[in-house]
Amino acid sequence: MIKRVLIANRGEIALRIVHACRELGIETVAVYSDADIRAPHVAAADRSMHIGPAPALESYLSIERLIDAARRSGADSVHPGYGFLSQNPSFASACEKAGLVFIGPPASVLAQMGSKITARRLMETAGVPIVPGETPRDQSDSGIAAAVERVGLPVLVKASAGGGGKGMRRVEPDGDVAEAVQAARREAMAAFGDGTLYVERLIPRPRHVEVQIFADNHGNVVHLFERECSVQRRHQKVIEESPSPVANARLRSRMTEAAIRAARASGYRNAGTVEFLVDASAGRGAERFYYLEMNTRLQVEHGVTEQVTGVDLVRAQLLVASNEPLPWPSASVTQRGHAIEARVYAEDPARGFLPQAGRILLYCEPRMPGIRVDSGVEEGSDVPLHYDPLLAKVIATSATRDEAIRRLVCALREFPILGIHTNIEFLVGILEHPRFRAGDLETGWLDAEGASLVPPGPTEVPGHVQAAITAYESESESQAEASPARPDPWQSLREWRA
Repeated sequence: MIKRVLIANRGEIALRIVHACRELGIETVAVYSDADIRAPHVAAADRSMHIGPAPALESYLSIERLIDAARRSGADSVHPGYGFLSQNPSFASACEKAGLVFIGPPASVLAQMGSKITARRLMETAGVPIVPGETPRDQSDSGIAAAVERVGLPVLVKASAGGGGKGMRRVEPDGDVAEAVQAARREAMAAFGDGTLYVERLIPRPRHVEVQIFADNHGNVVHLFERECSVQRRHQKVIEESPSPVANARLRSRMTEAAIRAARASGYRNAGTVEFLVDASAGRGAERFYYLEMNTRLQVEHGVTEQVTGVDLVRAQLLVASNEPLPWPSASVTQRGHAIEARVYAEDPARGFLPQAGRILLYCEPRMPGIRVDSGVEEGSDVPLHYDPLLAKVIATSATRDEAIRRLVCALREFPILGIHTNIEFLVGILEHPRFRAGDLETGWLDAEGASLVPPGPTEVPGHVQAAITAYESESESQAEASPARPDPWQSLREWRA
């Protein structure tokens, strides 16, 4: 069993890992930048190590500083969490070379699945359905344009090293192919340092459904059912739930079997997610699905799966990394009830979802049956601009989807956060929208209709608030005039003791 884990991350996922380690008697080492000196994850861990200035490139993204922190702290393993370096094969390789257990898949798997073109070819060989398209060997602009013509418009031009919608351009029948290819390549080079592109046919109104998989070092590969992640804004997930409203027994069986084939074909180890696009345009019972990508790490939305299966995925990660077999056989894992997660961000929807920074003056998490909150902040925390603005994930679990939605709406309405703007009102608008309630979801919905869900920003201070401010100022002035200033006892009293 591993003894001491360095957590190469911050925020709520760092706290989540601390709690799982504590249950197993594993010591934890937190890392922090200048911006996170007073962050909750630093205080929660057994030890903490400073790793540099606030910019992520000089701290949480510095492989050299993280490996040095692990060495100086006496850690024998590293948990990367999600984001930052969690899917970076160079980081996993550096950990292996330093004699540290990397709590995730091997570096070779990260490298293989990090290339969308390589992964696409591997999935095709393994019999996993892939989106019709081409991975042209001619990577010139004209070569990609020729591939677009062969696949047929509309298409997506995508970066091989891409993720999060970066390096991706949609080309409609009347679109400019050359401009889309050049724009995708520029963005791919800027984001990933790799301008390799491929072409996929555009699936109309697709749903995004992913399957949680887990593999150990003893030949065991299991799935833990699916999550629906179609509610996205600019390719970033906003709401996740399990089970998926579109997944009937037949579709679920086919998708989970394909996910296990994908994991076996890649030589996967530890926790991961196989993501699919579901084409439901042919109607109920005739859905088709296609491999999208494999996320080679723990997902942000892992808590949704934990709520409906009753398993602890982070605990299982630690056991598998210690060369233990999976703690549960596939046949013992079942779905129970329905869980929905909403991501609470420090952002202002009324100003184009502008990320927010500042001190949280009031923070009170909802406490009610069936509600789980995974957060990385507390009252008085400073929210920096340097990192992802995720504050908390609120997960509601109930017997049915309708009950889970109502429970989540109630929880969000009883989640006061003051000092910074958040997207809570926007989340409530999504959950109460008739299309969401009906489960009529697709990945482009929020980008097309989300503007109608954005609450209007205040144009001036409300009258009742201004009246209260005026009354307070007037009362304070009257009290100051009526009584002379009293000396501060901390300034006038001499030495004393109780």
